Amino acid sequence: MQRICLFPGTFDPITLGHVDIIERAVSLFDKLVIGIGINSSKQPMFSVEQRIGWIKDIFKNDPRVEVAGYEGLTVKYCTEINAKFILRGIRYISDFEYEKAIADMNRMLAPDIETIFLTCSPLYSTISSTLVRDVIRNNGDVSMFVPKEVKF
Repeated sequence: MQRICLFPGTFDPITLGHVDIIERAVSLFDKLVIGIGINSSKQPMFSVEQRIGWIKDIFKNDPRVEVAGYEGLTVKYCTEINAKFILRGIRYISDFEYEKAIADMNRMLAPDIETIFLTCSPLYSTISSTLVRDVIRNNGDVSMFVPKEVKF
């Protein structure tokens, strides 16, 4: 049986921190699906299609990495794609507290799906999509925070 992992998020936009987590996690699984969660209550800066395009471009040479948009419960999507693992990146202890609450809820909903936490490399721990969007809104240069494939 294939070890399939879902890395869910908004990736609005994908950052070097996300790429760091993906590159370190991909060797742990047979397939890593980057799932762009579509949340009707959030207004992303970039379209799902744009984000999928960037991720496909970044990982075009690694067949183990796939990307797709999904709606609804993350554990339900895991079941649809036969993923038994959910990957979450942790930058700070506050991230862990928030992510653990979600992981506990997911475990209650789907006990056969395991959440795996990877800590971000210190080089990227201050980068967040929220801060990157703020720099973009103020016409700043984000090239040091996002992969070269992220163009807008």
